[in-house]
Amino acid sequence: MIGVSPPSKVAVVGVGTTKFGRRLDATHPDLAWEATKRALEMAGIWIDDVDAVVYGTMDPFDGVAAPERWDSAAYGAGRGSGKPIIKVTTGGTTGMSIALLAHALVASGKYDVVLATGVQKVSENIEAQQVLNTAVDPLTDRPLGIGAIAVGAMQASAYYFKYNRRIEEYMALVASKNRINALRNPVSHLQIRLTPEEALMSPYLIWPVKLADSCPSSDGAVSVVMVSDRAAKRIGNAHAWVKAVDYIADTYWFGTKSDPADWTNLALLARRIYRKAGVRDPYRFFDVMELYDAFSIQEILEYEALNLAPPGQGTRLLEEGVTEFHGQLPVSPSGGVLSSNPVGVTGLWRFAEAALQVMGRAGEHQVKGVQRALAHAWGGALQFHALAILSSSPE
Repeated sequence: MIGVSPPSKVAVVGVGTTKFGRRLDATHPDLAWEATKRALEMAGIWIDDVDAVVYGTMDPFDGVAAPERWDSAAYGAGRGSGKPIIKVTTGGTTGMSIALLAHALVASGKYDVVLATGVQKVSENIEAQQVLNTAVDPLTDRPLGIGAIAVGAMQASAYYFKYNRRIEEYMALVASKNRINALRNPVSHLQIRLTPEEALMSPYLIWPVKLADSCPSSDGAVSVVMVSDRAAKRIGNAHAWVKAVDYIADTYWFGTKSDPADWTNLALLARRIYRKAGVRDPYRFFDVMELYDAFSIQEILEYEALNLAPPGQGTRLLEEGVTEFHGQLPVSPSGGVLSSNPVGVTGLWRFAEAALQVMGRAGEHQVKGVQRALAHAWGGALQFHALAILSSSPE
């Protein structure tokens, strides 16, 4: 640590990811160590070189009290290490909030090396939907049992009536695309070769959302090492530079939001971060995107909110194969949230996967020639969104 210094550019130099799934073979601290060890090894540093830690999880899903105490001790940043630790919990955006806060600590000049880490182990607690039901209005919504699936279904049904009566067919294309992408990613939870026809035949959860349109609940951990431009000079690895980050929040209650067929708060955030990064045409600017698609309808809404297509026209990108792995703008080549969802870590995984693509270290699911990537996460009752732009160049 060097104390408060002039603002710095920020680079990602290390990424560590566990295998996602029902990890009965590992405890909370085991997962934390598994991811952090890999991130530190990629960065070529020790935990002693880390100045501060930003940690996140969705505690209600795991039923573990103060997991940051146990997890930080697992990788040597616990009590007695003298390292400051900040804990973050913001629903589904928790993971991206971890990344944004770690970025801020480095960009401010406060620290040179910050570890961003998130851990989730939902397999040890009750069904996640029961926990998610507490995020809605206790008088009007909670008695109905509303959870994430109901929210996704309301988005899909609104899109059906406003824009496209064939939306189920397009949702099946998203489900198939991302599950096939996941086959290239060994850490993915679901390893399924799913055709659009098979996705259409899967059972309904809440119309028009089917089982194939929905993400799993996963255990897992992700760690990312971020450093200042000063520290980056000492590390010879390929870097992914954080070009811009931003966050937005709106009304807490889902029932008071605008039309669910349009993700207006995400569209507002996108315009804001595009101005920061000088993005005029996102379709041409980005080489890859890692989007938070807990339900297949959401990827289509995100195409439109991110200005890749006009409202109601996001389905055209699927028709033309634009967002497929070998398309003009691959979306979620990792397999996305539809294939792995360790909730409080998922946003950090989007950030980490975008960084790996820029660094050219994504393995079998590496997209050729990636120079700029976008990472996205949403959380809460659809009220939180976070975006990050990563680049191979610090400029």
